Order: sequence, then structure tokens, then C-alpha cells
Amino acid sequence: QVQLAESGGGLVQAGGSLRLSCAASGRTFSSYAMAWFRQAPGRERYFVAAINFSGGYTYYTNSVKGRFTISRDNAKNTVYLQMNSLKPEDTAVYYCAGGSSPYGRMWGDFGSWGQGTQVTVSS
Repeated sequence: QVQLAESGGGLVQAGGSLRLSCAASGRTFSSYAMAWFRQAPGRERYFVAAINFSGGYTYYTNSVKGRFTISRDNAKNTVYLQMNSLKPEDTAVYYCAGGSSPYGRMWGDFGSWGQGTQVTVSS
């Protein structure tokens, strides 16, 4: 499995932007589909976005379409989540995940996880 470490979270005002990064260790990163999930206090971990191994396929949950962009740089073993027009309801711990398919939408579809990074959006 690939080892993952997220960074880039923080406190931002509504309407602001953040870019999350997820650095992966191991030489097989380019063969992994990657995804971002988020978990608010007292809630389950929900799917946010996914990208295939080459970056040619991306998918977003409806609530972030047009505001978030997932991308990857296989040369840097890193996947990104650019978050614009942030809303208070985007507040959560954000996790990156790696798996064999970009079509999974449940946390159980991905086998590798980072430790998470907190994103807080103030109103």
C-alpha cells in the first residue's frame, strides 16, 4: 500500500480558497486512483472527489462541483484538492485515499489513507 500524508488545511473565511496536498511515498503512486473524503464532527466520512491514475478522469460529489478541483502530479507523487468559494458547510477533516479504482464512492472502496487535515470555514 502507498503511504499518504495530507497538508494545507487551516482556517479560512467563507468565500476563500485553500489547496490541500497529499504526498505519497512509494514508487507505485502513478498506478493508484486517488480520492478525497471529508468527515465533519459526528458524521460519517463522505466522498468528495476522485481522479484516475493518469488524471484523465475526475469525478466530484454534487455539493463541490464547480468549486473544487482534484489534480495530481505523478512526478511529485502528489495529489491536490483546490477548494474555492468555500462555505461553512465545507468544514471537516479532509482525508486523501488511494485505491485500485477511481469509481468507488465509499470509504471502504479505498485501502490507503492519510491522517487527515482540518479545514475550518468561518461565516
